[in-house]
Amino acid sequence: MIALPGATLVLPESVSTALLDHPPMLDALRRSHALGITLAAAGILMVTMGARQSLGLFVGPLNTSTGLGIAAISFAMAVSQIAWGAVQPLAGAAADRWGPRPVLLVGIVLLALGSAITPLMSSTWGLVFSIGLVSAIGSGAGSFSVLIGAAAQRMSAEARGAAAGVINAGGSLGQFVFAPLLQKLIQMMGWMGALYSLAAMTLLALPLVGRVAQRGHGVHSTAPAATDAGLRATVRGAMGDRSYLLLHAGFFTCGFHIAFLVTHLPTEVDLCGLPPSVASWSLALIGLANIVGSLWVGHLVGVYRSKMILALMYASRALLVLWYLAMPREPWVFYLFAIGLGLTWLATVPPTAGIVGKLFGVRYLGTLFGLTLLSHQVGGFLGAWLGGLAITRFGDYTWMWWADIVLALLAAVLNLPIREARMRRQSAVAA
Repeated sequence: MIALPGATLVLPESVSTALLDHPPMLDALRRSHALGITLAAAGILMVTMGARQSLGLFVGPLNTSTGLGIAAISFAMAVSQIAWGAVQPLAGAAADRWGPRPVLLVGIVLLALGSAITPLMSSTWGLVFSIGLVSAIGSGAGSFSVLIGAAAQRMSAEARGAAAGVINAGGSLGQFVFAPLLQKLIQMMGWMGALYSLAAMTLLALPLVGRVAQRGHGVHSTAPAATDAGLRATVRGAMGDRSYLLLHAGFFTCGFHIAFLVTHLPTEVDLCGLPPSVASWSLALIGLANIVGSLWVGHLVGVYRSKMILALMYASRALLVLWYLAMPREPWVFYLFAIGLGLTWLATVPPTAGIVGKLFGVRYLGTLFGLTLLSHQVGGFLGAWLGGLAITRFGDYTWMWWADIVLALLAAVLNLPIREARMRRQSAVAA
Protein backbone atom coordinates (compact mmCIF):
# COMPACT_ATOMS: atom_id res chain seq x y z
CA MET A 1 0.00 0.00 0.00
CA ILE A 2 1.31 3.47 -0.97
CA ALA A 3 -0.21 6.57 0.65
CA LEU A 4 -0.06 9.56 -1.69
CA PRO A 5 -1.53 13.07 -1.52
CA GLY A 6 -5.18 12.70 -2.46
CA ALA A 7 -5.14 8.92 -2.96
CA THR A 8 -4.13 5.58 -1.50
CA LEU A 9 -2.91 2.94 -3.94
CA VAL A 10 -2.71 -0.73 -3.13
CA LEU A 11 -0.22 -2.64 -5.27
CA PRO A 12 -0.39 -6.45 -5.29
CA GLU A 13 2.61 -8.16 -3.73
CA SER A 14 2.46 -10.82 -6.45
CA VAL A 15 3.84 -8.31 -8.95
CA SER A 16 7.19 -7.82 -7.25
CA THR A 17 7.35 -11.42 -6.05
CA ALA A 18 6.82 -12.80 -9.54
CA LEU A 19 9.63 -10.62 -10.87
CA LEU A 20 12.30 -10.74 -8.21
CA ASP A 21 11.89 -14.45 -7.58
CA HIS A 22 11.40 -15.42 -11.23
CA PRO A 23 13.49 -18.59 -11.68
CA PRO A 24 13.73 -18.64 -15.52
CA MET A 25 15.16 -15.11 -15.63
CA LEU A 26 17.79 -15.68 -12.95
CA ASP A 27 18.59 -19.21 -14.12
CA ALA A 28 19.33 -18.00 -17.64
CA LEU A 29 21.81 -15.49 -16.27
CA ARG A 30 23.42 -17.97 -13.89
CA ARG A 31 23.82 -20.62 -16.60
CA SER A 32 25.65 -18.09 -18.77
CA HIS A 33 27.86 -16.94 -15.86
CA ALA A 34 26.42 -13.51 -16.67
CA LEU A 35 24.77 -12.43 -13.42
CA GLY A 36 27.82 -10.51 -12.18
CA ILE A 37 28.29 -8.71 -15.52
CA THR A 38 24.60 -7.83 -15.64
CA LEU A 39 24.48 -6.43 -12.12
CA ALA A 40 27.65 -4.39 -12.68
CA ALA A 41 26.21 -2.91 -15.89
CA ALA A 42 22.94 -2.14 -14.06
CA GLY A 43 24.95 -0.41 -11.31
CA ILE A 44 26.75 1.81 -13.81
CA LEU A 45 23.48 2.71 -15.55
CA MET A 46 21.92 3.47 -12.17
CA VAL A 47 24.59 6.14 -11.64
CA THR A 48 24.70 7.61 -15.16
CA MET A 49 20.93 7.70 -15.71
CA GLY A 50 20.20 8.73 -12.12
CA ALA A 51 22.55 11.71 -12.46
CA ARG A 52 21.26 12.67 -15.90
CA GLN A 53 17.55 12.46 -15.09
CA SER A 54 17.93 14.47 -11.88
CA LEU A 55 19.48 17.59 -13.43
CA GLY A 56 16.07 19.24 -13.67
CA LEU A 57 16.21 19.73 -9.89
CA PHE A 58 18.98 22.30 -10.42
CA VAL A 59 17.09 24.53 -12.91
CA GLY A 60 15.47 26.68 -10.21
CA PRO A 61 18.57 27.07 -8.01
CA LEU A 62 20.72 27.81 -11.07
CA ASN A 63 18.30 30.51 -12.20
CA THR A 64 18.17 32.11 -8.77
CA SER A 65 21.95 32.10 -8.42
CA THR A 66 23.02 33.12 -11.93
CA GLY A 67 20.03 35.17 -13.08
CA LEU A 68 20.39 33.70 -16.56
CA GLY A 69 16.70 32.92 -16.91
CA ILE A 70 14.78 29.68 -17.33
CA ALA A 71 14.95 29.88 -21.13
CA ALA A 72 18.76 29.99 -21.18
CA ILE A 73 19.10 27.14 -18.69
CA SER A 74 16.48 25.10 -20.55
CA PHE A 75 18.46 25.62 -23.76
CA ALA A 76 21.50 24.00 -22.10
CA MET A 77 19.26 21.11 -21.01
CA ALA A 78 17.91 20.77 -24.56
CA VAL A 79 21.44 20.61 -25.96
CA SER A 80 22.15 17.83 -23.48
CA GLN A 81 19.27 15.79 -24.94
CA ILE A 82 20.73 15.93 -28.44
CA ALA A 83 24.32 15.42 -27.25
CA TRP A 84 23.31 12.35 -25.20
CA GLY A 85 21.64 10.85 -28.24
CA ALA A 86 24.40 11.77 -30.68
CA VAL A 87 27.13 10.19 -28.56
CA GLN A 88 25.33 6.82 -28.37
CA PRO A 89 26.40 5.43 -31.78
CA LEU A 90 29.89 6.95 -31.42
CA ALA A 91 30.41 5.44 -27.97
CA GLY A 92 28.96 2.15 -29.18
CA ALA A 93 31.33 2.11 -32.16
CA ALA A 94 34.30 2.88 -29.91
CA ALA A 95 33.30 0.05 -27.56
CA ASP A 96 32.88 -2.33 -30.51
CA ARG A 97 36.34 -1.33 -31.75
CA TRP A 98 38.41 -1.10 -28.54
CA GLY A 99 36.21 -2.73 -25.92
CA PRO A 100 33.91 -1.15 -23.31
CA ARG A 101 36.53 -0.46 -20.63
CA PRO A 102 38.10 2.78 -22.01
CA VAL A 103 34.71 4.11 -23.15
CA LEU A 104 33.07 3.58 -19.76
CA LEU A 105 36.06 4.98 -17.86
CA VAL A 106 36.11 8.15 -19.97
CA GLY A 107 32.32 8.48 -19.76
CA ILE A 108 32.18 8.25 -15.96
CA VAL A 109 35.05 10.73 -15.53
CA LEU A 110 33.44 13.20 -17.96
CA LEU A 111 30.10 12.95 -16.15
CA ALA A 112 31.81 13.68 -12.84
CA LEU A 113 33.78 16.54 -14.42
CA GLY A 114 30.65 18.10 -15.90
CA SER A 115 28.96 18.10 -12.50
CA ALA A 116 32.06 19.53 -10.80
CA ILE A 117 32.58 22.47 -13.20
CA THR A 118 28.90 23.51 -13.50
CA PRO A 119 29.05 25.66 -10.32
CA LEU A 120 31.91 27.58 -11.95
CA MET A 121 29.80 28.60 -14.96
CA SER A 122 28.07 31.98 -15.00
CA SER A 123 26.97 32.26 -18.63
CA THR A 124 24.58 30.46 -20.96
CA TRP A 125 27.39 29.05 -23.08
CA GLY A 126 29.22 27.96 -19.97
CA LEU A 127 26.20 25.87 -18.97
CA VAL A 128 25.89 24.57 -22.53
CA PHE A 129 29.49 23.40 -22.23
CA SER A 130 29.25 21.82 -18.76
CA ILE A 131 25.70 20.43 -18.77
CA GLY A 132 24.87 20.27 -22.47
CA LEU A 133 28.15 18.73 -23.63
CA VAL A 134 30.52 17.42 -20.96
CA SER A 135 27.92 15.85 -18.65
CA ALA A 136 25.74 14.66 -21.52
CA ILE A 137 28.62 13.06 -23.44
CA GLY A 138 29.83 11.40 -20.25
CA SER A 139 26.44 9.96 -19.31
CA GLY A 140 25.85 8.90 -22.92
CA ALA A 141 29.16 7.02 -23.05
CA GLY A 142 28.10 5.13 -19.93
CA SER A 143 24.60 4.36 -21.09
CA PHE A 144 22.48 1.81 -22.97
CA SER A 145 24.43 1.31 -26.20
CA VAL A 146 27.74 0.50 -24.53
CA LEU A 147 26.40 -1.40 -21.52
CA ILE A 148 23.84 -3.58 -23.31
CA GLY A 149 26.22 -4.14 -26.22
CA ALA A 150 29.05 -5.17 -23.89
CA ALA A 151 26.79 -7.48 -21.89
CA ALA A 152 25.34 -9.12 -25.01
CA GLN A 153 28.83 -9.96 -26.30
CA ARG A 154 29.69 -11.63 -23.00
CA MET A 155 26.80 -14.05 -22.53
CA SER A 156 24.69 -16.64 -24.27
CA ALA A 157 21.73 -15.74 -26.48
CA GLU A 158 19.22 -17.08 -23.95
CA ALA A 159 20.48 -14.67 -21.29
CA ARG A 160 20.52 -11.46 -23.35
CA GLY A 161 16.86 -10.55 -22.95
CA ALA A 162 16.90 -11.05 -19.18
CA ALA A 163 20.18 -9.13 -18.92
CA ALA A 164 18.81 -6.18 -20.91
CA GLY A 165 15.78 -6.06 -18.63
CA VAL A 166 17.88 -6.03 -15.46
CA ILE A 167 20.28 -3.42 -16.85
CA ASN A 168 17.36 -1.23 -17.92
CA ALA A 169 15.81 -1.55 -14.46
CA GLY A 170 19.07 -0.24 -13.01
CA GLY A 171 18.53 3.04 -14.86
CA SER A 172 15.01 3.35 -13.45
CA LEU A 173 16.29 2.63 -9.95
CA GLY A 174 18.80 5.44 -10.42
CA GLN A 175 15.98 7.86 -11.22
CA PHE A 176 14.13 6.79 -8.08
CA VAL A 177 17.21 6.99 -5.81
CA PHE A 178 19.08 10.04 -7.08
CA ALA A 179 16.17 12.49 -7.36
CA PRO A 180 15.17 12.54 -3.66
CA LEU A 181 18.79 12.21 -2.55
CA LEU A 182 19.94 15.21 -4.57
CA GLN A 183 16.89 17.23 -3.51
CA LYS A 184 17.84 16.60 0.12
CA LEU A 185 21.46 17.56 -0.57
CA ILE A 186 20.33 20.80 -2.23
CA GLN A 187 18.37 21.65 0.91
CA MET A 188 21.28 20.77 3.20
CA MET A 189 24.32 21.97 1.24
CA GLY A 190 22.99 24.26 -1.46
CA TRP A 191 22.98 23.48 -5.19
CA MET A 192 26.75 23.87 -5.56
CA GLY A 193 27.49 21.44 -2.75
CA ALA A 194 24.95 19.00 -4.19
CA LEU A 195 26.67 19.08 -7.60
CA TYR A 196 30.08 18.51 -6.03
CA SER A 197 28.58 15.58 -4.13
CA LEU A 198 27.08 14.26 -7.37
CA ALA A 199 30.51 14.38 -8.98
CA ALA A 200 31.96 12.34 -6.12
CA MET A 201 29.10 9.81 -6.21
CA THR A 202 29.56 9.37 -9.96
CA LEU A 203 33.16 8.23 -9.46
CA LEU A 204 31.91 5.38 -7.26
CA ALA A 205 30.88 3.60 -10.48
CA LEU A 206 34.50 3.26 -11.65
CA PRO A 207 35.19 -0.08 -9.85
CA LEU A 208 32.26 -1.66 -11.71
CA VAL A 209 33.83 -1.05 -15.12
CA GLY A 210 36.31 -3.92 -14.79
CA ARG A 211 33.49 -6.39 -14.09
CA VAL A 212 31.50 -5.31 -17.14
CA ALA A 213 34.54 -5.49 -19.40
CA GLN A 214 35.55 -8.94 -18.16
CA ARG A 215 35.16 -11.65 -20.77
CA GLY A 216 32.39 -14.03 -19.75
CA HIS A 217 32.44 -17.82 -19.94
CA GLY A 218 29.36 -18.18 -22.09
CA VAL A 219 30.06 -15.91 -25.02
CA HIS A 220 28.04 -16.70 -28.11
CA SER A 221 28.14 -14.31 -31.03
CA THR A 222 25.46 -14.53 -33.68
CA ALA A 223 27.87 -13.10 -36.23
CA PRO A 224 30.90 -15.37 -36.74
CA ALA A 225 34.23 -13.70 -37.37
CA ALA A 226 34.45 -15.36 -40.78
CA THR A 227 31.39 -13.43 -41.99
CA ASP A 228 32.31 -10.12 -40.30
CA ALA A 229 31.93 -7.50 -43.02
CA GLY A 230 33.37 -4.72 -40.87
CA LEU A 231 31.73 -1.82 -39.04
CA ARG A 232 31.24 0.49 -42.01
CA ALA A 233 29.71 -2.16 -44.26
CA THR A 234 27.49 -3.40 -41.43
CA VAL A 235 26.14 0.08 -40.73
CA ARG A 236 25.60 0.69 -44.45
CA GLY A 237 23.70 -2.56 -44.76
CA ALA A 238 21.62 -1.84 -41.68
CA MET A 239 20.56 1.59 -42.94
CA GLY A 240 19.22 -0.09 -46.07
CA ASP A 241 17.30 -2.73 -44.11
CA ARG A 242 13.56 -2.05 -43.93
CA SER A 243 13.14 -3.81 -40.58
CA TYR A 244 15.88 -1.72 -38.99
CA LEU A 245 14.32 1.51 -40.29
CA LEU A 246 10.87 0.49 -39.04
CA LEU A 247 12.42 -0.15 -35.63
CA HIS A 248 13.88 3.37 -35.72
CA ALA A 249 10.47 4.84 -36.52
CA GLY A 250 8.87 3.12 -33.53
CA PHE A 251 11.68 4.16 -31.19
CA PHE A 252 11.39 7.75 -32.45
CA THR A 253 7.80 7.72 -31.21
CA CYS A 254 8.94 6.32 -27.87
CA GLY A 255 11.31 9.25 -27.44
CA PHE A 256 8.62 11.75 -28.42
CA HIS A 257 6.22 10.26 -25.88
CA ILE A 258 8.68 10.10 -22.98
CA ALA A 259 10.22 13.56 -23.44
CA PHE A 260 6.81 15.21 -23.80
CA LEU A 261 5.56 13.64 -20.59
CA VAL A 262 8.67 14.01 -18.43
CA THR A 263 9.02 17.66 -19.51
CA HIS A 264 5.40 18.80 -19.44
CA LEU A 265 3.58 16.54 -16.96
CA PRO A 266 4.27 19.01 -14.07
CA THR A 267 2.71 21.82 -16.12
CA GLU A 268 -0.28 19.61 -16.97
CA VAL A 269 -0.78 18.96 -13.26
CA ASP A 270 -0.61 22.70 -12.57
CA LEU A 271 -3.17 23.41 -15.32
CA CYS A 272 -5.54 21.02 -13.55
CA GLY A 273 -5.26 23.06 -10.33
CA LEU A 274 -3.50 20.30 -8.41
CA PRO A 275 -0.51 20.75 -6.04
CA PRO A 276 3.08 20.18 -7.27
CA SER A 277 3.34 17.10 -5.04
CA VAL A 278 1.03 15.28 -7.43
CA ALA A 279 3.54 15.81 -10.24
CA SER A 280 6.56 14.74 -8.16
CA TRP A 281 4.80 11.60 -6.91
CA SER A 282 3.66 10.81 -10.44
CA LEU A 283 7.23 10.97 -11.74
CA ALA A 284 8.42 8.81 -8.84
CA LEU A 285 5.74 6.22 -9.61
CA ILE A 286 6.83 6.16 -13.24
CA GLY A 287 10.35 5.23 -12.13
CA LEU A 288 9.14 2.56 -9.72
CA ALA A 289 6.76 1.00 -12.23
CA ASN A 290 9.46 0.95 -14.88
CA ILE A 291 11.61 -1.28 -12.69
CA VAL A 292 8.77 -3.80 -12.73
CA GLY A 293 8.13 -3.32 -16.44
CA SER A 294 11.78 -3.63 -17.42
CA LEU A 295 12.30 -6.87 -15.50
CA TRP A 296 9.09 -8.41 -16.78
CA VAL A 297 9.71 -7.44 -20.42
CA GLY A 298 13.28 -8.70 -20.09
CA HIS A 299 11.78 -12.11 -19.31
CA LEU A 300 9.14 -11.90 -22.06
CA VAL A 301 11.66 -11.30 -24.86
CA GLY A 302 12.96 -14.81 -24.25
CA VAL A 303 9.46 -16.24 -24.72
CA TYR A 304 7.71 -14.12 -27.37
CA ARG A 305 8.78 -12.21 -30.46
CA SER A 306 10.11 -8.78 -29.55
CA LYS A 307 8.23 -7.00 -32.33
CA MET A 308 4.90 -8.22 -30.92
CA ILE A 309 5.89 -7.05 -27.44
CA LEU A 310 6.77 -3.61 -28.82
CA ALA A 311 3.54 -3.38 -30.82
CA LEU A 312 1.48 -4.16 -27.73
CA MET A 313 3.40 -1.67 -25.58
CA TYR A 314 2.96 1.17 -28.08
CA ALA A 315 -0.74 0.36 -28.53
CA SER A 316 -1.20 0.30 -24.75
CA ARG A 317 0.18 3.83 -24.52
CA ALA A 318 -2.43 5.09 -26.99
CA LEU A 319 -5.21 3.43 -24.97
CA LEU A 320 -3.79 4.79 -21.72
CA VAL A 321 -3.74 8.37 -23.01
CA LEU A 322 -7.33 7.96 -24.28
CA TRP A 323 -8.32 6.75 -20.80
CA TYR A 324 -6.60 9.74 -19.21
CA LEU A 325 -8.39 12.22 -21.49
CA ALA A 326 -11.75 10.68 -20.57
CA MET A 327 -11.18 10.78 -16.79
CA PRO A 328 -11.60 13.64 -14.29
CA ARG A 329 -8.42 15.45 -13.33
CA GLU A 330 -7.99 14.00 -9.85
CA PRO A 331 -4.75 12.96 -8.07
CA TRP A 332 -5.59 9.25 -8.18
CA VAL A 333 -6.04 9.50 -11.96
CA PHE A 334 -2.53 10.90 -12.35
CA TYR A 335 -1.09 8.20 -10.08
CA LEU A 336 -2.73 5.37 -12.00
CA PHE A 337 -1.75 7.05 -15.26
CA ALA A 338 1.86 7.24 -14.04
CA ILE A 339 1.94 3.57 -13.06
CA GLY A 340 0.55 2.58 -16.47
CA LEU A 341 3.12 4.77 -18.22
CA GLY A 342 5.94 3.42 -16.09
CA LEU A 343 5.27 -0.21 -16.98
CA THR A 344 6.34 0.53 -20.59
CA TRP A 345 8.37 3.73 -20.01
CA LEU A 346 11.85 2.49 -20.99
CA ALA A 347 10.85 -1.16 -21.07
CA THR A 348 11.00 -0.74 -24.85
CA VAL A 349 14.81 -0.91 -24.62
CA PRO A 350 15.25 -4.71 -24.13
CA PRO A 351 13.06 -5.80 -27.08
CA THR A 352 14.45 -3.05 -29.33
CA ALA A 353 18.04 -4.04 -28.57
CA GLY A 354 17.01 -7.68 -28.95
CA ILE A 355 15.71 -7.15 -32.47
CA VAL A 356 18.88 -5.32 -33.48
CA GLY A 357 20.91 -8.27 -32.18
CA LYS A 358 18.74 -10.77 -34.05
CA LEU A 359 18.98 -8.84 -37.31
CA PHE A 360 22.71 -8.15 -37.34
CA GLY A 361 24.34 -10.12 -34.51
CA VAL A 362 26.02 -8.67 -31.45
CA ARG A 363 29.44 -7.84 -32.93
CA TYR A 364 28.41 -4.23 -33.65
CA LEU A 365 25.37 -4.07 -31.39
CA GLY A 366 26.74 -1.05 -29.53
CA THR A 367 26.95 0.96 -32.75
CA LEU A 368 23.67 -0.15 -34.31
CA PHE A 369 21.63 0.17 -31.12
CA GLY A 370 23.33 3.53 -30.53
CA LEU A 371 21.93 4.76 -33.86
CA THR A 372 18.50 3.57 -32.78
CA LEU A 373 18.89 5.51 -29.53
CA LEU A 374 19.78 8.60 -31.56
CA SER A 375 16.43 8.37 -33.35
CA HIS A 376 14.81 8.07 -29.90
CA GLN A 377 16.43 11.33 -28.80
CA VAL A 378 15.43 13.16 -31.99
CA GLY A 379 11.86 12.21 -31.15
CA GLY A 380 12.52 13.33 -27.58
CA PHE A 381 13.72 16.75 -28.71
CA LEU A 382 10.55 17.24 -30.76
CA GLY A 383 8.29 16.00 -27.94
CA ALA A 384 9.75 18.47 -25.46
CA TRP A 385 9.97 21.37 -27.92
CA LEU A 386 6.55 20.98 -29.56
CA GLY A 387 4.94 20.60 -26.13
CA GLY A 388 6.33 24.01 -25.22
CA LEU A 389 5.00 25.50 -28.48
CA ALA A 390 1.57 23.96 -27.86
CA ILE A 391 1.19 25.38 -24.36
CA THR A 392 2.38 28.80 -25.58
CA ARG A 393 0.06 28.89 -28.59
CA PHE A 394 -3.08 27.14 -27.34
CA GLY A 395 -2.81 27.31 -23.54
CA ASP A 396 -3.09 23.53 -23.07
CA TYR A 397 -1.74 20.24 -24.41
CA THR A 398 -4.83 18.93 -26.22
CA TRP A 399 -3.15 18.73 -29.62
CA MET A 400 -0.07 17.08 -28.12
CA TRP A 401 -2.15 14.36 -26.43
CA TRP A 402 -3.84 13.53 -29.71
CA ALA A 403 -0.53 13.60 -31.60
CA ASP A 404 0.87 11.21 -28.99
CA ILE A 405 -2.08 8.83 -29.51
CA VAL A 406 -1.68 8.85 -33.30
CA LEU A 407 2.09 8.31 -33.15
CA ALA A 408 1.76 5.49 -30.61
CA LEU A 409 -0.76 3.66 -32.82
CA LEU A 410 1.44 4.24 -35.86
CA ALA A 411 4.45 2.84 -33.99
CA ALA A 412 2.46 -0.26 -33.04
CA VAL A 413 1.54 -0.88 -36.68
CA LEU A 414 5.06 -0.20 -38.00
CA ASN A 415 6.59 -2.83 -35.74
CA LEU A 416 4.45 -5.65 -37.15
CA PRO A 417 6.25 -6.02 -40.55
CA ILE A 418 9.70 -6.21 -38.88
CA ARG A 419 11.59 -9.32 -39.90
CA GLU A 420 11.82 -11.56 -36.84
CA ALA A 421 11.56 -15.35 -36.65
CA ARG A 422 8.98 -16.98 -34.42
CA MET A 423 10.23 -18.06 -31.01
CA ARG A 424 10.94 -21.77 -30.68
CA ARG A 425 9.30 -23.37 -27.67
CA GLN A 426 11.89 -25.36 -25.78
CA SER A 427 10.68 -27.78 -23.15
CA ALA A 428 14.26 -28.10 -21.95
CA VAL A 429 14.21 -24.62 -20.47
CA ALA A 430 12.87 -25.91 -17.19
CA ALA A 431 15.54 -28.58 -16.97
